[in-house]
Amino acid sequence: MRLKPRPRLQSSKSKKPPLFRRWSVHLTKAVESLLTAETESINGRYNSCANRCYYACFQAAITALLIDGIRPAGQWNHQFVQAQFVGVLINQRKRYDTQLRRVLSDNQSLRDKADYRPELVTATQASRALRRTRLFVTAIRQRGGVAQ
Repeated sequence: MRLKPRPRLQSSKSKKPPLFRRWSVHLTKAVESLLTAETESINGRYNSCANRCYYACFQAAITALLIDGIRPAGQWNHQFVQAQFVGVLINQRKRYDTQLRRVLSDNQSLRDKADYRPELVTATQASRALRRTRLFVTAIRQRGGVAQ
């Protein structure tokens, strides 16, 4: 009995994954970063917590943009993601509550402090960032039809 040859798999560079898979990967990264931020806060690592809070929101915002059909011409960058999320999804299309308008910029400012300045993030600052991040990620999960 002769076996049929296996079909050749296409290289990942030749074809993009389906849209659902692309945005679900970003949402998975967002949730993972949020969980890491919570662990870092519990363990008193507030600078790491601030970093993960920002990236949880950044990945969640990419998810929201992909769901709405918004993509960059090149790679995802921080300025594009923030401008499109706030300008298009909140201000123009009214997809998300206005209370989320400052979350990305506030969390990025705190991340910059944690990562680049000779200052430490406080427990209070980390706690506030976590609260903002939970709201942000939850809103995007709900809009994407993902159970909590």
